Amino acid sequence: MYKPPPPSTRRKNIEFEPLSTTALILEDRPANLPAKSVEEALRHRQEYDEMVAEAKKREIKEAHKRKKIMRERFKQEENIASAMVIWVNEILPNWEGMRATRRVRELWWQGLPPSVRGKVWSLAVGNELNITPELYEIFLSRAKERWKSFSETTSENDIEDAGASVADREASLELIKLDISRTFPSLYIFQKGGPYHDLLHSVLGAYTCYRPDVGYVQGMSFIAAVLILNLEEADAFIAFANLLNKPCQLAFFRVDHSMMLKYFAAFEVFFEENLPKLFLHFKSYSLTPDIYLIDWIFTLYSKSLPLDLACRVWDVFCRDGEEFLFRTGLGILRLYEDILLQMDFIHIAQFLTKLPEDITSEKLFSCIAAIQMQNSNKKWAQVFASLMKDNKEGDKNHSPALKS
Repeated sequence: MYKPPPPSTRRKNIEFEPLSTTALILEDRPANLPAKSVEEALRHRQEYDEMVAEAKKREIKEAHKRKKIMRERFKQEENIASAMVIWVNEILPNWEGMRATRRVRELWWQGLPPSVRGKVWSLAVGNELNITPELYEIFLSRAKERWKSFSETTSENDIEDAGASVADREASLELIKLDISRTFPSLYIFQKGGPYHDLLHSVLGAYTCYRPDVGYVQGMSFIAAVLILNLEEADAFIAFANLLNKPCQLAFFRVDHSMMLKYFAAFEVFFEENLPKLFLHFKSYSLTPDIYLIDWIFTLYSKSLPLDLACRVWDVFCRDGEEFLFRTGLGILRLYEDILLQMDFIHIAQFLTKLPEDITSEKLFSCIAAIQMQNSNKKWAQVFASLMKDNKEGDKNHSPALKS
């Protein structure tokens, strides 16, 4: 009768086995095949030992990496906790006196603790429009009345089939319904049935009634959503309305082409100053800022960057104003300069439309910090004012009255 060969003892007491199949190299061949020579057996043992050593190296490296991440996370949490104490006990009670101090600005740059983020944003954005929670309720009621009357007379499909103009659709409250489902879809909290769906619908609907001259424009839902995640409903509406009333946002959301071109021209001044090689590369393909900047500015980077990183951009945007939006754009271009220099028009446009998901706060803010917002001793505001002045003088020179 056939007796199976005794099990091999070679794999006993192995400390580390990277893969179950890896150690097969040490097994004896089946009885019906020629046995391994001594040289071959030694070679297989050496190969196996090398595999184990390499696997151990990888495992140790991964363990060190995990420990480093945990240490950094722990350190970050400690910094947030200590910063929160400073913000709550020292800065917020003395806001007007401390907001512009060097110490506060440096602390601000590092990112606001989530627990005070909404409060600081509200204070920094301000309320020049003097909107009250009561006023919000009034416009929300109007929006609800319009929704009710609209739903009684038509449906979403009717809008699509009626051939309404793009402007009419953007002015319509129905476009809000379509856009809410596209807002941070991976979070699910703004989807129909989610905890923030109705809240986002309310804030956007109330705004369209409050500012019918602006109406609803795609991109607004992302801004409102970020505010809702950090503020109570009425406070989110107040911050939203005031934020959209800033010159830069108003120019973009009202599609003021003349003003938008000024912003693009100012951006290119600092683009050429900071990244001359990439600037010429873009020029060679006639790749203009509107191709990538519009989406970034419309959503204040909340659609383009990971949410936690976008919130940190918002932190400093609330501190520095519109200049920081364009400085952030230059920081992104600096971060990926080497990659972009190897690309053609189509690939650059695709890359900047959908940025890599592994972009980190430390790398981006390091690049933003390296961007100099000064050109021939002129800062952003001076360069932009100069462009505005040149435009006005150009209009005068081309005026029919002057020619006659």
